[in-house]
Amino acid sequence: MILEGTYPYITGGVGAWVHDIIGGLPDLDFALLTLSPKADQPLRYQLPANVVEHKDVVLGSRELSRARKPGKHLMSAILELHERMFSKRTSSIMSMLDAVSSADELGNRLLEDDRAWNLLAGMNMKRNPAYAFSDYFWAWQSAHRLMFDAIREEAPEADVYHAISTGFAGLAALGAKSRYKKPFLLTEHGLYHKEREMEIRKANFVKGYQRDMWINIYNTISTMCYGNADRITALFEENRQKQLELGAAQEHCIVIPNGIDIERYSSVARTVRPGFHVGLVGRIVPIKDIKTYILVARIVLERIPDAVFYAIGPTDEDPEYYDECAALVASLRLGDRFIFTGRQNVLEYYSFLDVMLLTSVREAQPLVIIEGWVAGVPCICTKVGNAPEMLDYDERFLASSKDPVKLAECVFFVHDHPAEMQEINIRNEHKAVALYNKKDMLRRYGQLYESMRDGA
Repeated sequence: MILEGTYPYITGGVGAWVHDIIGGLPDLDFALLTLSPKADQPLRYQLPANVVEHKDVVLGSRELSRARKPGKHLMSAILELHERMFSKRTSSIMSMLDAVSSADELGNRLLEDDRAWNLLAGMNMKRNPAYAFSDYFWAWQSAHRLMFDAIREEAPEADVYHAISTGFAGLAALGAKSRYKKPFLLTEHGLYHKEREMEIRKANFVKGYQRDMWINIYNTISTMCYGNADRITALFEENRQKQLELGAAQEHCIVIPNGIDIERYSSVARTVRPGFHVGLVGRIVPIKDIKTYILVARIVLERIPDAVFYAIGPTDEDPEYYDECAALVASLRLGDRFIFTGRQNVLEYYSFLDVMLLTSVREAQPLVIIEGWVAGVPCICTKVGNAPEMLDYDERFLASSKDPVKLAECVFFVHDHPAEMQEINIRNEHKAVALYNKKDMLRRYGQLYESMRDGA
């Protein structure tokens, strides 16, 4: 497995999914190549016994003095790749990768070739005539160093290379496919290039042509991964269609939904507590938009004064954001009506919560919705990822991102219609059992690994 910025260093979401896959297929050996923003991060998961190797890499940290000047064959392949990219034609990265005789050819000596230097100078004149050439040079150099570092990183030898995103993890998988002549499986939870685009457009320090350059790079990387992966999985059909639009082959793409441990969550014994209890299960980080959740609490408490809101999840992944959320709770005078619980056993909370909220600005296929359904807790969510389809596009339980008023209206509906909610909860539990059983997910991935190993 090749992972970028997630397992085993980040909990929840993709990290939990990877941990489930590895632990749920104990007869398979897994090796991990993790691409990290910094070295020596603490593990947030205990690696299962069938993880036989783990190599962690910080992109951009490779010793540049080891670089070799690329051979003529490789240099021609690199130039052709760029020419096809810039002319909006389908790029053949595998031709370039197959021309690499040594990983150290993809280093900082590329521009010693006059043709590469002329390509860079020409692109600067075409795309960046109003800015200093030095700015364009260092932006180009930084981007290519990260990409080439990912490509030339030697993954552990394996029968199948499974990247859990496009981006740099996808590039590393393409490099492994070329080096070892083994198949490449791509799984996407969200759409990597779209997520990076959202971040870039919000970042004040990335502007002008550099913003456009990075967006184009991530889109191109995704296109390369879609076009050269041997199999591609998506969590739901809408994302599969987007993969097809960017060049994935119809016959290579399948949908495998997320799954949960049905027995574990159905074992929750529901108890009634005085008051009305609302929960959000997730990390206290900006993507979960905890601040909107806090505003929902302020609105709801005006009408349901005995309500209690719980933010159930780790507070240490973005301490600055957590401090901002805590300050907002204090400024709105929510007192003991809003509780940051930290890391907890969510089953204890599922036993008494009356409703769950997800106020995220971005999700793929949120597992907590399914967990809540099986435990008997209804869920309200923003219209992100697969959530609208999961919730049957029912506007009583959906709101746009950053719309605390509509989210509060959804909470009021759940509070005011207990009999109807009982019927809805039963339907949701049946749907979860039929569509989102982790045993089915593990069986399908086990079969997929086996068929790819055997060349089927």
